[in-house]
Amino acid sequence: MPIVSAPPIVLASGSAYRRELLGRVLPAFEVVVPAVDEAAQPDEPAAELAMRLAAAKAHAVASRRPDAVVIGSDQVAECEGAILGKPGSAARAIEQLRHCAGRRLVLHTAVCVIGPDGASRNHLDQTTLQLRALDTEAIRAYVERDRPLDCAGSFRFEALGAALFSGVETRDPTAIQGLPLLWLCGALAGFGVRLL
Repeated sequence: MPIVSAPPIVLASGSAYRRELLGRVLPAFEVVVPAVDEAAQPDEPAAELAMRLAAAKAHAVASRRPDAVVIGSDQVAECEGAILGKPGSAARAIEQLRHCAGRRLVLHTAVCVIGPDGASRNHLDQTTLQLRALDTEAIRAYVERDRPLDCAGSFRFEALGAALFSGVETRDPTAIQGLPLLWLCGALAGFGVRLL
């Protein structure tokens, strides 16, 4: 009987956070950073933006790696209808957190997995976080200590960012960091990737 090997896995993302998360369940995978314009379209809802970008990343890499299972993911933070991108600077991070202080923030984390046969599976995980009513001094101290400049919503929940929140509603805590592993493990199994 011939031995059937699992297809290679490719993570279509430049995110160090997603690499770390996927490394928790897979000992080996490749990383290919897709060239995708991440700008929102006019009046595009946050959930649709996350889904569109996850699919665009997966398809961009799958077209170059048709032999692989390709994982594309994106996360969009939203506070009262406003999309919060990666701040890029301490001043912008402080501004975003001041805007959200005392309010609810929603993280839309989307995943698209494409198999070697071209079939795809898509998923959207939504996490609601209640921010504490923090003053500017506390927000500045947080940004200086945690440096969340490359994080949607200007926080790193897996680090000091947990202190910013008084409550979290989620189906999958790993989605907060950018890759919902509970769903992804099942999706990978559907493509013949054995994790256990």
